[in-house]
Formats: sequence, C-alpha cells, structure tokens
Amino acid sequence: MGLLSSLSDPRISRHLLREEGEVIVDEVGKHWAALTRPFLEGAAGVALLCVTPFLPVDIAWLPLLVVLVLAVRVTWGVMSVRVDRFVITNMRVFRVHGVVNRKLSTMPLTRILDISVTKPLLGRLLGYGHFVFESAAQEQGLRDVRFVGRPDERDLVIQGVVQRAGLRGPRVG
Repeated sequence: MGLLSSLSDPRISRHLLREEGEVIVDEVGKHWAALTRPFLEGAAGVALLCVTPFLPVDIAWLPLLVVLVLAVRVTWGVMSVRVDRFVITNMRVFRVHGVVNRKLSTMPLTRILDISVTKPLLGRLLGYGHFVFESAAQEQGLRDVRFVGRPDERDLVIQGVVQRAGLRGPRVG
C-alpha cells in the first residue's frame, strides 16, 4: 500500500518558495462529485461480477477481463482525483496533478487578468464549480480547474490575496 499512497500524495509543501516567504492560503482537493465516473464504473464492474456465475463457462472469462479493466480504471480515476490539488498562496496559484507523471502548473498573481467561475446546475446543488483563469500569456499551463468545492469562497480568497498583495488598485467606495 506504500506505493499507492506515495503515488497519490501531491507533496504540496515541496513546491513552496519558503525562502521568499511564500505560504499557503488555501489548498483545494477536487470535490467528491469528481468521483462520480469512477464510482459508476466500479458499480458496473460489481454488477458484471454478479452476473458472471450465470454465464456459460466457456465465455465467463470475458466479463472477468472486463471487470479487471474496470478495476484498473476505477483505481486510476480515484488516484487522479486524490492527487489533483489547486493551491492558492500569497504569491501565486498553482495546480499539482498526475498520478505517475506529476505536473505542476503555476500562475503568479501578477499574471491573473480575469477569473471566471462556472457553476453548472448540478454544481450549484452539490457545491462545486469550475474556474477558468485568463492571463497575459498566450499559452498557459493553468487555465481550467474543474470540480472546485465552494467556488464562491475560493474566488473571494483569490481576490483577497490579489488585493492584499497590492496588485489591483485600492478599493473605491
């Protein structure tokens, strides 16, 4: 189990610029709704496994093979959701994701031009949304962050950090 837990630990603290005074303001894992697809695939695998004893012996291997493939997909999907982290610091926002190949996408607060928050109907009911970051760069590694829990609060946190850093003009009124 050590290998699985080490693969699913994003180790956020090692990406911080501690010498520069960078601290985590908020760290966000994916909302539980992101596990819907792996859960449904797992349920399909269990249902298929329950039907297997009633099949002729000469083709019973086929559903077992499908169950094995589904088990691998479910494990991969859960690990992908578990390792995906969106982090807001006093200097930047970044996202760490990827099970085997770990990816780090960073955007300094100075580069954030606009943040769009999309909350689909199901997201409004369950408490998640999707962020889209617009920056001054043409190509950017951090653009879409999906299944963010409590998106309105997260947006206010980012706006507050940007304001405290003095990157926007003073509040008027």
